[in-house]
Amino acid sequence: MTAVKHSSTLQENKKAAMAECPVTYVMDKIGGHWKPIILFHLLSGAKRYSELRRAIPAITEKMLIQHLKQLEADDIVRRVAQPVVPPYVTYSLTPAGEDLKEVLYAMAYWAFRDVKRKDITVPEIWTREP
Repeated sequence: MTAVKHSSTLQENKKAAMAECPVTYVMDKIGGHWKPIILFHLLSGAKRYSELRRAIPAITEKMLIQHLKQLEADDIVRRVAQPVVPPYVTYSLTPAGEDLKEVLYAMAYWAFRDVKRKDITVPEIWTREP
């Protein structure tokens, strides 16, 4: 991952926006395509890397590793490595990550209602509301 130049104009603008808008702060922490999906899968409990990889087949290994590291650095996800051979690593939500449960369920509920309103065909798993 490329180092962030903290004195860049973009970084200064992000800092100013975060100071003025709490949504900007949230998007900085969990924004993007993959982070909310990873967090949604962790709502049901701790998962091994391979379980997350199977649950989100469209994500590349690089993206999954990168986002897990970012979520861990932001204290949203906890990584626990067991000192055994082969290595046994689990990922789970921290208390800050658990606090996002309502937000993630609200997003899922909105999606359920929106596809229903637009009469979009969705996979079988969508037949029940979150």
